[in-house]
Amino acid sequence: MPIYEYQCEKCGHHLEKLQKISDEPLKECPECKKPALVKLVSAAGFKLKGTGWYETDFKNKSSDKPDNKKKETKSEAKTETKSSDKTKASVED
Repeated sequence: MPIYEYQCEKCGHHLEKLQKISDEPLKECPECKKPALVKLVSAAGFKLKGTGWYETDFKNKSSDKPDNKKKETKSEAKTETKSSDKTKASVED
Protein backbone atom coordinates (compact mmCIF):
# COMPACT_ATOMS: atom_id res chain seq x y z
CA MET A 1 0.00 0.00 0.00
CA PRO A 2 1.31 3.45 -0.84
CA ILE A 3 1.95 6.18 1.70
CA TYR A 4 0.36 9.50 0.75
CA GLU A 5 1.31 12.97 2.00
CA TYR A 6 -1.29 15.60 2.86
CA GLN A 7 -1.09 19.22 3.94
CA CYS A 8 -3.81 21.45 5.34
CA GLU A 9 -4.30 24.72 3.45
CA LYS A 10 -5.73 26.42 6.58
CA CYS A 11 -3.33 25.52 9.41
CA GLY A 12 -0.37 24.06 7.44
CA HIS A 13 -0.46 20.70 9.25
CA HIS A 14 1.50 18.02 7.34
CA LEU A 15 0.75 14.29 7.61
CA GLU A 16 1.44 10.96 5.94
CA LYS A 17 -1.22 8.30 5.59
CA LEU A 18 -0.95 4.64 4.55
CA GLN A 19 -3.91 4.07 2.20
CA LYS A 20 -5.09 1.70 -0.49
CA ILE A 21 -5.05 3.10 -4.01
CA SER A 22 -8.83 2.67 -4.14
CA ASP A 23 -9.38 4.69 -0.91
CA GLU A 24 -10.89 8.17 -1.17
CA PRO A 25 -8.45 11.04 -0.47
CA LEU A 26 -8.63 12.56 3.00
CA LYS A 27 -10.46 15.89 3.25
CA GLU A 28 -10.65 16.82 6.93
CA CYS A 29 -7.55 18.03 8.77
CA PRO A 30 -7.01 16.14 12.06
CA GLU A 31 -5.63 19.32 13.71
CA CYS A 32 -8.07 22.11 12.81
CA LYS A 33 -10.97 19.82 11.74
CA LYS A 34 -11.58 21.88 8.57
CA PRO A 35 -12.05 20.27 5.11
CA ALA A 36 -8.83 21.79 3.76
CA LEU A 37 -6.48 18.81 3.23
CA VAL A 38 -4.68 18.66 -0.11
CA LYS A 39 -2.84 15.58 -1.34
CA LEU A 40 0.79 16.46 -2.13
CA VAL A 41 2.76 15.20 -5.09
CA SER A 42 5.77 13.33 -3.72
CA ALA A 43 7.95 10.29 -4.29
CA ALA A 44 6.03 7.09 -3.82
CA GLY A 45 6.61 5.44 -0.49
CA PHE A 46 5.85 1.80 0.13
CA LYS A 47 6.69 -1.04 2.49
CA LEU A 48 8.16 -4.37 1.45
CA LYS A 49 7.20 -7.35 3.57
CA GLY A 50 8.75 -10.79 3.69
CA THR A 51 12.25 -12.02 3.04
CA GLY A 52 12.37 -10.58 -0.47
CA TRP A 53 14.15 -11.98 -3.48
CA TYR A 54 17.53 -11.59 -5.02
CA GLU A 55 18.75 -11.34 -8.59
CA THR A 56 20.46 -14.71 -8.26
CA ASP A 57 17.23 -16.51 -7.28
CA PHE A 58 16.04 -16.77 -10.87
CA LYS A 59 19.25 -17.22 -12.84
CA ASN A 60 20.19 -20.55 -14.39
CA LYS A 61 23.82 -21.35 -13.87
CA SER A 62 25.50 -24.26 -15.58
CA SER A 63 27.34 -25.09 -12.33
CA ASP A 64 24.01 -25.32 -10.48
CA LYS A 65 22.51 -27.85 -12.87
CA PRO A 66 22.81 -31.49 -11.86
CA ASP A 67 25.46 -33.49 -13.70
CA ASN A 68 23.73 -35.76 -16.21
CA LYS A 69 26.72 -38.10 -16.48
CA LYS A 70 26.12 -41.38 -14.76
CA LYS A 71 28.41 -41.84 -11.79
CA GLU A 72 29.89 -45.27 -11.30
CA THR A 73 29.15 -47.04 -8.08
CA LYS A 74 31.67 -49.35 -6.44
CA SER A 75 29.76 -52.46 -7.55
CA GLU A 76 29.66 -51.27 -11.17
CA ALA A 77 33.41 -50.60 -11.11
CA LYS A 78 34.09 -54.09 -9.73
CA THR A 79 31.88 -55.73 -12.40
CA GLU A 80 33.66 -53.78 -15.15
CA THR A 81 37.09 -54.77 -13.80
CA LYS A 82 36.15 -58.47 -13.61
CA SER A 83 34.82 -58.53 -17.19
CA SER A 84 37.91 -56.73 -18.53
CA ASP A 85 40.16 -59.20 -16.67
CA LYS A 86 38.36 -62.09 -18.36
CA THR A 87 38.80 -60.44 -21.77
CA LYS A 88 42.53 -59.92 -21.12
CA ALA A 89 42.92 -63.54 -20.02
CA SER A 90 41.26 -64.91 -23.15
CA VAL A 91 43.36 -62.62 -25.40
CA GLU A 92 46.60 -63.69 -23.70
CA ASP A 93 45.75 -67.40 -24.13
